[in-house]
Amino acid sequence: MFKRYFPVFQWLPKYKKSYLSGDISAGLTVGIMLIPQGMAYAMIAGLPPVFGLYASLIPQIIYAIMGTSRQLAVGPVAMDSLLVASGLGALALSGIDEYIAMAIFLALFMGTIQLTLGLMRMGFLVNFLSRPVISGFTSAAAIIIGLSQLKHILGTNIEGSNQVHILLKNAIDTITDTHFITLAIGIAAILCIKFIKKINNNIPAALVVVALGIAAVYFFGLNDIGVKIVGEVPSGLPGFKTPTLDFSRISELLPIALTLSLIAFMEAISVAKAVEERHTDYKVDPNQELVALGTSNIIGSFFQSYPTTGGFSRTAVNDLSGAKTGIAPMVSAFVVGLTLLFLTPLFYYLPNAVLAAIILVAVFGLIDLKFPIELFKNRRDEFFLLLATFLITLTVGIKEGILLGVLLSLVLLVYRISMPHIAVLGRVPNTHYFKNVERFNDTVQMYDDFLILRFDAQLYFGNKDYFKNELEKQIEKKGPALKFIILNAEAINYIDSSAVHLLRQTLQELKNKGIQFVVAGAIGPTRDILYSSGLIKDIGTEHIFVTTYEAFEHCSEHSGKTEIENRIALQSKKASIT
Repeated sequence: MFKRYFPVFQWLPKYKKSYLSGDISAGLTVGIMLIPQGMAYAMIAGLPPVFGLYASLIPQIIYAIMGTSRQLAVGPVAMDSLLVASGLGALALSGIDEYIAMAIFLALFMGTIQLTLGLMRMGFLVNFLSRPVISGFTSAAAIIIGLSQLKHILGTNIEGSNQVHILLKNAIDTITDTHFITLAIGIAAILCIKFIKKINNNIPAALVVVALGIAAVYFFGLNDIGVKIVGEVPSGLPGFKTPTLDFSRISELLPIALTLSLIAFMEAISVAKAVEERHTDYKVDPNQELVALGTSNIIGSFFQSYPTTGGFSRTAVNDLSGAKTGIAPMVSAFVVGLTLLFLTPLFYYLPNAVLAAIILVAVFGLIDLKFPIELFKNRRDEFFLLLATFLITLTVGIKEGILLGVLLSLVLLVYRISMPHIAVLGRVPNTHYFKNVERFNDTVQMYDDFLILRFDAQLYFGNKDYFKNELEKQIEKKGPALKFIILNAEAINYIDSSAVHLLRQTLQELKNKGIQFVVAGAIGPTRDILYSSGLIKDIGTEHIFVTTYEAFEHCSEHSGKTEIENRIALQSKKASIT
């Protein structure tokens, strides 16, 4: 139990000396990468840049101890930073101090939800975030994040919003105030990052442009001619401080915290699973991931951290740089700690435009065009789900986009299972095979006195009427010659009480018409329900068969079943057939 909640004690005793060079190399690389990224993401969240460094410190140490992924890099990320900004921006706050307090308390609140879900073994909840919803939401959020940085790239005072049309309108209204030197710095930084990445992806491009930006401002005095800079960054490690909040405001934070907890978990588990495929020495446990991420955010909040999770780009760099264990994030945290202790004065002259450029390059890589095109060609229903999520996120809001996207995906799921596939089967001549007449029209044989159906779903209250209507349509098509209905039940894994009631009524109606109802291929759980509901008596044990062919043959020849056929067809937990 102890090792389950603290996986560090699983891998640390088996730590090999050969791992150390890879862990140190990866830790240093990610640590250096975290410094400009953390400061940039704090700007997205509407916080002073130093809070990005605070969020890069304690959470990744806690995750290294409690996480099941050996390569996941935990810290501030663009998506969650935007959710913090959009959620807190909608509240009436008195000033920056209250805003900071709310952001830190949000980490505590979100972490508590994640920890609770993890202890309750509810990691499966992330399964409700379908890929089309995630893709549509991520692409839209990336656009909003990018546009939110226009004010730093243009050097203007563009009023923020999480709705794309408002952001664009505000940008256009202030376009004449563009500070062209700031714009030049931003464009140059973007081009420089792209160029460095093209030459060698292992070079810390973000850190290079940070150094160049600081040097340009310092030596040319650009801050004196209107280029906005980060300014003083407090030095020293974050002190221990209990997050506090007026109790009346908790209800305002609840929807933001719930959304953040699920989105952050989705981000972390998806990248952790992707990296896990490259390694065979461990397994990622979704429930323990919730516990680890939740604890990271809870403890981090006591050291002035705002919400964090596993980052896509940093995790990829961590893995490619040779990280083998949680030693790597500890090294990264050490690098950030040294920066906070000794190097913060170096960032005084850092232009905001450079941080904005780092953000723009990072987030526009999240926009996925290939997947929507693939869906448009092959799965139109899922394409429209993706498009709806994308448009809602862009025009209504970040939280609304993901929540309505999940709701729409559930509606689509309900629609599919309420109208499942039903096939009318015909026999392939001289074989035991019965196939869908629509697919094998030229090769199957139909019989006037037989209707053979296959129902490809569970039978429950949501689709029972659809089943009955389709059955009646096929009975009407057959006409008065129909004597036998064989239901191939191989795909039916559950029958609820509403469907049992409908089947009982249907059996009586068919009996009155002189039509025999036969069941073939019912699996174990379905046979159990036939017994527990008493439906077995209505159908008759002599009318339950193992295969469609056996049912057809016995109905055609009016013969009984052999002992072994009877035993297999009627086996159930509820009854023992002898």
